[in-house]
Amino acid sequence: MIDLDRIDRKILDSLQRNGRISNAELAEQIGLSASACSERVRRLERERVITGYHARVAPAAVGRTLLVFVEIKLSAKSDDLFEQTRRELIHMPELMECHLVSGSFDYLLKFRIKGMEQYRQLLGGILKRLPVSAQSNSYVVMEELKEDTYLVVDP
Repeated sequence: MIDLDRIDRKILDSLQRNGRISNAELAEQIGLSASACSERVRRLERERVITGYHARVAPAAVGRTLLVFVEIKLSAKSDDLFEQTRRELIHMPELMECHLVSGSFDYLLKFRIKGMEQYRQLLGGILKRLPVSAQSNSYVVMEELKEDTYLVVDP
């Protein structure tokens, strides 16, 4: 793991808030020369501290108004079954997040989809593709209170 100093952390904080900031503006905010700032950003990218720059798209603008979380509990468990399940799930374009978790279920999935009809088809497809039978619980979001990609960077 890379050792991040105060300046690295300021850069990370600024870029998370505005990934489109110019290097000159970033350098001015941080208090570095443009070349020193650019080199730090390149190092953070090389070290995979910065993993990408993204546009956030309004789900409603592309017709993805339904947000659903799904818990999946496999009927049997083994490293091989978890690997097979991972291979089946990660290629689903509607799947925004997938987490293998501890607790009373095995996977927590997050989908943004067009509506309940698509969700019904999606869930049926998931359960058919899994290597073993599974139980599912679904949570349809009625109101989004907060969704953010910002990660707190302590000084």
